Amino acid sequence: QVQLVESGGGLVQAGGSLRLSCAASGRTFSSYAMGWFRQAPGKEREFVAAISWSGGTTYYADSVKGRFTISRDNAKNTVYLQMNSLKPEDTAVYYCAAKKTKVPRITTSYEYDYWGQGTQVTVSS
Repeated sequence: QVQLVESGGGLVQAGGSLRLSCAASGRTFSSYAMGWFRQAPGKEREFVAAISWSGGTTYYADSVKGRFTISRDNAKNTVYLQMNSLKPEDTAVYYCAAKKTKVPRITTSYEYDYWGQGTQVTVSS
């Protein structure tokens, strides 16, 4: 069982930056592929970024490529999402997710086994 707790959300102006963190419980964090998803009001949850268990492979949705960076620190059981050049359309609740696998890239929500409670990101224009 893995418990995930996101933090770092907030209100920021367009063009600004935020860094989200997702702290995981357990001693096998390095065995898990991690992902970030987001859900805006009235919309389906969408993939944002993913990172392999080792951190060696990352993948991004086209909408955030070049602006967002996913990373992980296995010693701290934490995955991060650095978000730069934020746009109003990035406004959403952001969720981190985990799956125990060596598969390097998982981009669909139904493949993940564990989810955090989400953190709100609001970008004002």
